[in-house]
Amino acid sequence: MSTVLEAPSTPPRRAARPFAAVLAAVGIPTFMVTLDNLVVSTALPVIRTDLGASLTDLQWFVNAYTLPFAAFLLTAAAIGDRIGRRRMFVAGLVVFTLASAAAALAAEPWQLTAARAVQGLGGAAVAPLALTLLAAAVPDRMRTAAVGIWGGINGLGVAVGPVVGGAVVEGLEWHWIFWLNVPIGVVAIVLALTVLGESRGGARRLDPLGLLLSAAGMLLVIWGVVDGPDRGWTSGRILAMLIGGGVLLIAFLAWQARNPSPMLPLRLFRSPAFSLVSAVTLTFSAGAFGAVFLLAQFFQVVQGLSPLEAGVRTLPWTAAPMIVAPLAGLFGDRVGQRALIFTGQLFLAAGLLWIGLATGTDVTYGSLVVAFALAGVGMGLTFAPISTVALASVAENDRGVASGVTTTVREAGVAAGVAALASIFSSYGGYTTLQSFVDGLRPAVVVGALIVAAGAVLALGLPRRGSGVSRP
Repeated sequence: MSTVLEAPSTPPRRAARPFAAVLAAVGIPTFMVTLDNLVVSTALPVIRTDLGASLTDLQWFVNAYTLPFAAFLLTAAAIGDRIGRRRMFVAGLVVFTLASAAAALAAEPWQLTAARAVQGLGGAAVAPLALTLLAAAVPDRMRTAAVGIWGGINGLGVAVGPVVGGAVVEGLEWHWIFWLNVPIGVVAIVLALTVLGESRGGARRLDPLGLLLSAAGMLLVIWGVVDGPDRGWTSGRILAMLIGGGVLLIAFLAWQARNPSPMLPLRLFRSPAFSLVSAVTLTFSAGAFGAVFLLAQFFQVVQGLSPLEAGVRTLPWTAAPMIVAPLAGLFGDRVGQRALIFTGQLFLAAGLLWIGLATGTDVTYGSLVVAFALAGVGMGLTFAPISTVALASVAENDRGVASGVTTTVREAGVAAGVAALASIFSSYGGYTTLQSFVDGLRPAVVVGALIVAAGAVLALGLPRRGSGVSRP
């Protein structure tokens, strides 16, 4: 086993910064990354028409971001622990901002896909380190509340994403959804440099073989699921991708078990709470965001609404986490994290199932609005408790990599969920007629509900009270 070393070069602790300033320094980048994904989802129908993109192109506009994001999260966290978390955080912001400008200039589907991939690399340095920097900047007694407010900022990105995307696409053009990131990114860089102090974690070596195995394995599996409906699930190419990807991921886990400096320390999973909350994070992300990918297009494709009108109609879902997530953070320790996570997953599954069963070509908005609100409350009850349990279930020196693992699992779930539910959609329907879109949407959303429901069952295994700390 490797020895965790205290980095002697860590600078002395700086004077405490105002709580609001710290939240802004980590919250604005989080908001930008969250907003970007949902803005893109809302704009997909317009992008499809303008660029002549196929359904596969639309999936890759999402997956080209989430795949490198998920693949490089742990490596980014490890580099941050080694060279400085703030330094890596700022580098990620610079890359994300420049890639956003490139995406805004895209004129072909492949150009947008490539720019989204570079955005994912930048986001991989921002997401895990934001939570780590926040946890290090506030006292232990304020951590749960701080994570709750951070979850509310996530919720704000979810809430305004579809509306901002719709407003920008309708008032200007879809390219501006990426231009928006440029001034926000500049402000975020300045704040990070002036407010956040530098910190380092355990001195670990990088794991290039682990990175190669995990990235290649995930890429093959996701690519196989995306192309499965078009090429046939029994075709040689699809079988080779799925089997090859599975073998690479197994080899990755085997290497992590033997490597003295792994990018995914398997010792973290000796904590039952961390293992269970990781599983719930995976099912939550796959079911919820896989369904969002399709539902974001429903109001435009089937009901003929403008992007802005479609964004406004999603507000009962998307605005709820902005309100509920901070409350879940503030009262999580009192109510119990398990109760909040279980209730959140139950509400989300019920909302998705309701939407999946009720959706039709002539469905009224009033028939769906309560289901949207139920799903939104469920997401809001989940964001903060999942992060709180993940951070509190490991030793303090492992919080940086634990944050990276949790975010990796979440983004892997997003990529897998989008690929799987889009495959179900294209197997049963398509974009040819309004009815064909609904025929594909309904089974896909119902499957998403069942995936989330499985996460609710898993959540029952979490400790009843507190964070369920189990130090490896």
